[in-house]
Amino acid sequence: MNELEKLQKQILKCRICKKTFGFEPNPIVFGNKNAKIMQLGQAPSKRANETNKFFDDQSGKRLKYEWYQITDEDFYNPNNFYILPMAHCFPGQDSNGHDKNPPKICYQKWGCQELELGNNKMYIVIGAKAAKQLFPHEKFEDLVFKDNTHNGKPVYVLPHPSPLNGRWLSKHPDFLKKRMPYIRKKVQEALNIK
Repeated sequence: MNELEKLQKQILKCRICKKTFGFEPNPIVFGNKNAKIMQLGQAPSKRANETNKFFDDQSGKRLKYEWYQITDEDFYNPNNFYILPMAHCFPGQDSNGHDKNPPKICYQKWGCQELELGNNKMYIVIGAKAAKQLFPHEKFEDLVFKDNTHNGKPVYVLPHPSPLNGRWLSKHPDFLKKRMPYIRKKVQEALNIK
């Protein structure tokens, strides 16, 4: 068992946020040490909490089928993607029905370690909150439209693929027209998809 697998076992037992949440935490991990792409995101959705499967919702459909243009078989292959959320558990919803922010303690305790233990070719960062973890002093829009690096590896930053993020996408039409096709090519090359 490698160090990342040991860490994943610890994460699955974690209940550090039980009092904060007011319900039983359900940590989710996915991927292995040699996954080609490490994808950093925010936190599991309510749907992921129910299915134990990341991006098994409308956001996932946009991300997998429209943006990456890959199959579920490609995406849910643990040799292809290591999915690293800032918080491994669904954090609950606020009074407006929006997902709460992920608790910082989760990423501080687990995510920082996971980030360094992978043997990935590249990183994809989804959403402004996740981008702040790697690039705390840069503007989100700047990060989306340029090639970035971490640990000497390429990092591509995406807006969140949520259907609720239409306003950002409409304000930045070049993302879907120019930037996403470029990132898609990099993803498919990393996964050896022709």
